[in-house]
Amino acid sequence: MTTHGTAAPALQATDPRPPRARLPNLVWALTATHFVSRAGGVARAFLVLYLTQDRGLSASTAGAVIAAVGIGDIGSQLLGGWLGDWIGRRHTMLVGFLGTSFALVALGSAETMPAICASAVGVGLMAELFRPVGSAAVADLPAQERLRAFGVLFWAANLGFTVSTVAAGILVRQGYGILFWINAAASVLAALIVWRFVPETRPAVPETTRRALLPALLRDPVMLAMVGIHIVYFAMFLQTFSTLPLVMAGDGHGPGTYGAVLALNGIVIVAVQPIAVRLLDGRDTASVLAVSMLLAGIGGGLGAVVHSGAAHAGSIIVWTLGQIGVSVMFGATFANLAPADLRGRYMGIASTTWSLGAVLGPLLGTALLDHAGRTTLWAACTLTGLALFAAVHTIAPALRRRTPTTPTIDIRPTTTTSPNPDHRPGSPS
Repeated sequence: MTTHGTAAPALQATDPRPPRARLPNLVWALTATHFVSRAGGVARAFLVLYLTQDRGLSASTAGAVIAAVGIGDIGSQLLGGWLGDWIGRRHTMLVGFLGTSFALVALGSAETMPAICASAVGVGLMAELFRPVGSAAVADLPAQERLRAFGVLFWAANLGFTVSTVAAGILVRQGYGILFWINAAASVLAALIVWRFVPETRPAVPETTRRALLPALLRDPVMLAMVGIHIVYFAMFLQTFSTLPLVMAGDGHGPGTYGAVLALNGIVIVAVQPIAVRLLDGRDTASVLAVSMLLAGIGGGLGAVVHSGAAHAGSIIVWTLGQIGVSVMFGATFANLAPADLRGRYMGIASTTWSLGAVLGPLLGTALLDHAGRTTLWAACTLTGLALFAAVHTIAPALRRRTPTTPTIDIRPTTTTSPNPDHRPGSPS
């Protein structure tokens, strides 16, 4: 211990990477809801099999029901963001989880096609309400906490998804009905976690200063550019779930091989993502996004030249590393762009980029595969990755200007881990 009291503070003041404060309890409560809702989401993975095998619907009719869920998903992102700004993050999550529970029970017991379709839309509309408002709640935190918080939520959701796929495969042996009841119970449990542990975080905004979303969005070219970039990215990335199984089947690989290769994606995310959060925390957002999107494009492009199961697994690892980089930065990037009074709706728009990419990706990918072949398809993925790399670098200066400067020294007590329910962390200070 030195006797010169001025030495230690001088070193501390020049340390560019200050010690991290603990994440607030809000983040861990949201993490629990993400894990429970995803781990318990066993019904949706087997929905098409339930409709064709248990209900006796044709493949095309079952596809129409799945599309109804997808339509509800898109509406859910926008509705969730709007409700999050108007009735609050906490209340919207409760509506979403409890509504999902009722809709799942209705879908599992519906007998007629109108009832099945209406219940399917209800499941889609309710099941994703929590996503934009959960993101908005994290966006309400101080800027220096957002990236780690979003990283934890992404990791928990992927871990839950991995658990649900394994559990569903075991539980379905007891019949499809049990999947709907377990899924509904998981939604109720998630609602209980929100009710007990998640405080309201919506910034206090006077009624007279509330703004409409569309005029503000049209005056925000950086946000519009990021929305467009991410729609294109997700359309490219989701080739791994739409055209990759077709390409692997053409190489003589069965569903089991594709399932094993796809499981590698979840394993890599669970193992690598926590490390990635630590490595990427404090890095330039635009640079990370650009390189990550390029990696995803290269990983997809490898599909043009690989044929064995091991080689496909190698390409999966490459695009998974890109996926991790984008996912770590995704929430924090849009949170930095969102005005406090429009945060829920901005995060709803951000979440919609995935849904739109999920619609466009399979349509464009399968058409390209049918008419131009696998080489052209995967070459297009690589070219798209290069284009995204260039696009992100083009808007990088504007993106950096919208990124809050993290203070060099965090003077908050590290023992303070729970936000006061009456405190609005996103309000101007």
